[in-house]
Amino acid sequence: MDRYRLASLWAALVVILDQATKLWVAATIDLWTGFPVIPGFFNLVHVTNRGAAWGFLASESIDWQRPLFIAVTLVALGLIGYMLRTTPASDRWMITGLGLIAGGAVGNLIDRIRLGAVIDFLDFYHGSFHWPAFNVADCALTIGACCIIVSMFFNRRSADSA
Repeated sequence: MDRYRLASLWAALVVILDQATKLWVAATIDLWTGFPVIPGFFNLVHVTNRGAAWGFLASESIDWQRPLFIAVTLVALGLIGYMLRTTPASDRWMITGLGLIAGGAVGNLIDRIRLGAVIDFLDFYHGSFHWPAFNVADCALTIGACCIIVSMFFNRRSADSA
């Protein structure tokens, strides 16, 4: 499978899964509510985030974050396309990582365009410590970044042994 097909497959899978889960959450859980799945550890919730990770720039008084995050996402997708074009077809870790990141970016971009905010629903916590709620797109972004790190590690080891 060529690099474009592999990356596109991962991206499409992420977008479909991300949007399907967000639609399910929006249809079944009232906004700003949730329920425990594993008491004391994990809830399914329905929250929205106008900002970036951990609520960065999420203030209601900021009216320019939507166009900013849309523009940043489009630039990032262009950079991903460039990186994909320059990545050797044999570097499956990098290609997979780029596809996952592209899918996560598009999943959250759809929410920003459609709703002006991103739907988050996975809420992990212990006691009073809550990790910020996140979604499937955010998981794909994180896993994609890890794949790229693995690729860089393998490529560095290959270069060191050459």
